[in-house]
Amino acid sequence: MKINKILNNNAIVIKDWDGEKIVMGSGIAFQKKKNDPVDQSRIEKIFVMKDQTKHQQFEEILSTLPEEHIQVSEQIISHAENQLKVKINEHIHIALTDHLSFALERLAKGMIIKNTLLNEIKVLYAKEFQIGLFAKTLIKEKLGIEIPEDEVGYIALHIYTAKMNAGEMAKTLNITSMIRDIIAGIEGCLNIKLAEETVSYERLVTHLRFAVQRSESGEPFHELDPEMVQLIKEKFKESFLCAQEAGQFVKDEYDFELHESELAYITMQIQRIKTRELV
Repeated sequence: MKINKILNNNAIVIKDWDGEKIVMGSGIAFQKKKNDPVDQSRIEKIFVMKDQTKHQQFEEILSTLPEEHIQVSEQIISHAENQLKVKINEHIHIALTDHLSFALERLAKGMIIKNTLLNEIKVLYAKEFQIGLFAKTLIKEKLGIEIPEDEVGYIALHIYTAKMNAGEMAKTLNITSMIRDIIAGIEGCLNIKLAEETVSYERLVTHLRFAVQRSESGEPFHELDPEMVQLIKEKFKESFLCAQEAGQFVKDEYDFELHESELAYITMQIQRIKTRELV
């Protein structure tokens, strides 16, 4: 195994029988040059990216971004894989590293981008948010930079999106934004502001996530009997109108339709909030 290209002190490209591979390891390229043998005792990770575009993007990341940013990002990714115990899409090595490095550059200049979805992220992607908090501690320890919770939220989104079958970042953001807007509509309808740390808030956010995911995927759910739906409409008239307004809003703004049974379930959540919060 010989070095085909040096990307930085800790990353090289090799050519194998099945194509190019990116090999990473502490000091693996230190004082080395092209065609030198690879010190296999230093190999920590080997990346085989079948998508040539991603391969080239990763090479660019490794050869242009600060090595300490790359190392921290890889530690975060390894921690995420250990905690979540799922296969994480290889694109995370590009997306998270690039985002993190740019974020650290911005923070060094005193620029903070507000994460308007932070409260929803904490509830919807709780495990990933904990990984983001690990990243916050690691970055402080390794780089001496304190990242705000807004950035912790962005890291959580990248981790969630990179889990196999989690979908693209744009889709994740769209669903999270939709849920935030539904909650804002319900708060406006009830003329209250739900405290994010309350059980009512967490229950509502969690229910809305599953409602949106079920409707989007066509996944079967327990559809309420039409008579039960009618009873809920009549018994909790104001709450149902509130749920209906939320449903109409997401249809108009996101071209997304919630089943009437889902609106009935949301009605019961709204009614619970009314009886517990408006006392």
